[in-house]
Amino acid sequence: MDLTQLFLDFALQGAAWVLYLLVALSILSIGVMIDRAIWFAGRDTDTEQLTRELRRAHEDGQLDALIERRRSEQSIAAQVTVRGLAVRDRGPDAVAEAMHSERARWRRSAEKNLIVLGTLGNNVPFIGLFGTVLGVIKAFDDLKSKSAESESLVMAGIAEALVATAIGLIVAIPAVVAYNYFNRRLRVAMSGADECAHQILSLCYGDLTENKGGQGSKTTPDKQDKPSKPAPQVAKKPSEADHGG
Repeated sequence: MDLTQLFLDFALQGAAWVLYLLVALSILSIGVMIDRAIWFAGRDTDTEQLTRELRRAHEDGQLDALIERRRSEQSIAAQVTVRGLAVRDRGPDAVAEAMHSERARWRRSAEKNLIVLGTLGNNVPFIGLFGTVLGVIKAFDDLKSKSAESESLVMAGIAEALVATAIGLIVAIPAVVAYNYFNRRLRVAMSGADECAHQILSLCYGDLTENKGGQGSKTTPDKQDKPSKPAPQVAKKPSEADHGG
């Protein structure tokens, strides 16, 4: 079996099928971009305003009202805040673990299908280059014919090969831009969630310190302050003088 001849026969089919593949990949890329754009809509919030509202609610004792007000909000920072405040009665460690779990859940949901954009951005140019190679091979094969149309066939094959490279770049560049954009939005959203999480933990640890300080320390009386037991009375033996002789 001549592998070279097999590959040559495959290459002589041209780069048309590569162009169809690139079009399909571009549709996939656009679909992922639309899906992620819809998902990230409304996930951001003004974290500075949220932290001010959090401190104010803590000072006024209105944390439960804050939870109800922010529960339906879809921003990542608000959901992490609600999750942490919901378990604040269990202590700062439980609050930290609850918020960490909530952040991990949102990150996993945000990164869904982003790997598709990263993969397309890195590999689609090579697919286009592969189509270019196939087109060039076919163009050189057309040189074997001595007909009057051979020159036009060669030019058409080279043009088809270059089109494959161009389309590969057209698909890859928007995928890379979208991948970097959505990753940037994810980092910003997670940074806001971290800011709110640290604010909640500082309030929880502050409350814990105040509670310990308010209880005061119970002092135990020193040993010197304890009342001493009276010494036992020792009965004296009657002397001979007491018996008169």
